[in-house]
Amino acid sequence: MPTRSPRFAALAVTVGTMSFALASCAGTTTAPVTPGQAGAITQEEAKLGAEAHPQLIAEFGGAYTGPQASYVEQVGKNIAVQSGLANARDTYTVTLLNSSVNNAFAIPGGYIYTTRELVALMDNEAELAGVLGHEVGHVAARHAQQRQSAAQQNSILGAVGAILSGVLFGNSQIGQLGQQLAMQGSQLLTLKYSRSQETQADDLGIAYLSNAGYDPDAMATVLQSLAQQNALDAQMMGSTGNQVPEWASTHPDPASRVQRALTEAQGMPGTVTNKDTFLTRINGMMYGDDPKQGIVEGNTFIHPVYGFEFKAPNGFFMVNGTRAVSISGQSGKGQLTSGTYNGNMNTYIQNAFNALTDGQQQITPSSIQRTTVNGIPAAYGTARVNASGGAVDVTVFAYEFSNSQAFHFVTITQAGSANVFNPMYSSMRKISSTEAAAVKPRKISVVTVRSGDTLASLASRMAYTNYKMERFLVLNSLTSNSSLQAGQKVKIVTY
Repeated sequence: MPTRSPRFAALAVTVGTMSFALASCAGTTTAPVTPGQAGAITQEEAKLGAEAHPQLIAEFGGAYTGPQASYVEQVGKNIAVQSGLANARDTYTVTLLNSSVNNAFAIPGGYIYTTRELVALMDNEAELAGVLGHEVGHVAARHAQQRQSAAQQNSILGAVGAILSGVLFGNSQIGQLGQQLAMQGSQLLTLKYSRSQETQADDLGIAYLSNAGYDPDAMATVLQSLAQQNALDAQMMGSTGNQVPEWASTHPDPASRVQRALTEAQGMPGTVTNKDTFLTRINGMMYGDDPKQGIVEGNTFIHPVYGFEFKAPNGFFMVNGTRAVSISGQSGKGQLTSGTYNGNMNTYIQNAFNALTDGQQQITPSSIQRTTVNGIPAAYGTARVNASGGAVDVTVFAYEFSNSQAFHFVTITQAGSANVFNPMYSSMRKISSTEAAAVKPRKISVVTVRSGDTLASLASRMAYTNYKMERFLVLNSLTSNSSLQAGQKVKIVTY
């Protein structure tokens, strides 16, 4: 981990879906692509992918290593062969990301990514091959290049402002301010595809599945699992309007694609699912937040490495990842992150405001106030910004942890409502070494159903304090009416 910046997730994966929906490149047309006849990767594409690859790994929590990663790479390279690209096993790079969001994506040059969280949601190897095949399809069809051209960018890592029209509060966006709060750096590589591009990637993935002997219905079943996870996320957040982006904001709603995928796969050959193999190979994989990046427990975020915790206000939810913790609710949104600190709190706060606009405009707080929060030196400032939907208040609240380390919240509310985050600001505290040592990672544990086991008895073993049954059902694509058979393998989450 870098010493000056915590490994939190960029806010793009939590509120970015609102802006991506405005940037779907709906007018992009897709040229026909014949499964098994992918064109060769050009030198330019290979160069672009090689340059962006380490940035993306850093953005999404680093590469997950070990036997599970090797298995995902093996399945990904096998399905990539179905694209017809010469030397596909060597040309495609398949990476399992150490991220707790459901995400999969691809970039030019044959770079394919999926997160461990998304893999854990799958039920068999065919579903894994389907997701990776979908991403191979994006590369084979050169969708990223079409998307880039439609945005009139010189580089796929170009200016955020060329793609996004802002986030936060529906139509009352704050333009560049919201864009910077929502997205940083190489997150641009995961812009949402057009509907026709997604359809084409689904179709290619289904064809790759069938040609490899897998059950082609697996594309539909994994999309169904994603839809069910989205619904559970919304239920746990208490609002369907604040869902964590499906497929981590890079793909349209999977629920709308399930039936179409089933229809496309109808009559196509292939029966292999390799369910038991899949479950055996992912057993023991980390699930949820990595303690090294901090974890969300209910309304509390705790970071054992940096030694602090804070609580989100009532009615708000949090999502964590590599560079920021996002906090979202009906009355405001924000993030906790860090930046370069040289001991001057006023400069640090102004730099945080400047970072929101990327130099396009100046936002200056009316004043910067000094305070102390649970023994931690702190300072804060609020600026009122005129947006298309009305005035909003932007607050930066910073904490000095040492002469070279500071953290800060950036929050945005409707004008006059900035105090909704006051309980969160005042909850920041340092934790003891004992508290830090008590933070444990969760993992996927594959268990065999025994005679007498029930949905309730297995769900009770889930390492959560709430929604145990709901989490267990979604994790295993079960319903409350499902029956279990002795000898059947299921996933539970344990410490």
